[in-house]
Amino acid sequence: MVGPPMRGNVDLCGCFPTGRHYPGIADVLRAVQRVVGLARGFSGDTVWAHASFVVIDFETTGLDPEVDRILEIGLAAFENGAHVASKNWLVDPTIPVPAESSAVHGITDDMLKDAPRFAEVVAEVREMLGNRIPVAYNHGFDSRFLWAELRRAGLPTRGDDLPPAMSDDGVWIDPLVWAREIQKAEKGFKLVDVAARLNVPLESAHRAAFDAEATGRVLLALAASMPERYGDLLRVQPRYAATQDVENAGWRTKR
Repeated sequence: MVGPPMRGNVDLCGCFPTGRHYPGIADVLRAVQRVVGLARGFSGDTVWAHASFVVIDFETTGLDPEVDRILEIGLAAFENGAHVASKNWLVDPTIPVPAESSAVHGITDDMLKDAPRFAEVVAEVREMLGNRIPVAYNHGFDSRFLWAELRRAGLPTRGDDLPPAMSDDGVWIDPLVWAREIQKAEKGFKLVDVAARLNVPLESAHRAAFDAEATGRVLLALAASMPERYGDLLRVQPRYAATQDVENAGWRTKR
């Protein structure tokens, strides 16, 4: 099993420079570290690529989940490494869609005039989220929007009976973090860029269901260079994400 590469001289995952894990390192990590954010019903030893996971993608009126709203929901379910279902909902955001947002995803107020509100579709969304590991490309964006919409609808974000994606103490798998590590020599890490490098088709970028399915296929294409076990992935991913955030902040400062 090939693990993610090291960054410089800092060994974030217990790997040789080749990226291969030290013998027994996963057992050592399990012994000394508690896994934070495991989806309920899944153990740290789960081979995540063979497990049931759901990719979540939202189009929104803007970037702030406390002010802006979801206007399109796309979910793509995967089982044992295969795409098994997708579903898409247009949602009335209850606020006007800014022109700059429409320019990105192509969704206008006219398209949403007969759409249901989030609270009217949340039961269907919850059913498809089910007992599946949550995944999103740049997961901090989508997870915060989901939890904000749940709170606005007066729905819980903690509870043993919730789908893992709806619980705001969970950690979602984020293919963006892994693409940045595995393809660090490349330029461009928008979903469309990474999908093109991996020969993953993306029929209509910035439409939720298409983005969700492509994200799942990108994740599976990267899987051979990622930790195999779900617990190991969740231990390493936050470290990579934190390092990337620091590096990106430095790059922006230089710019």
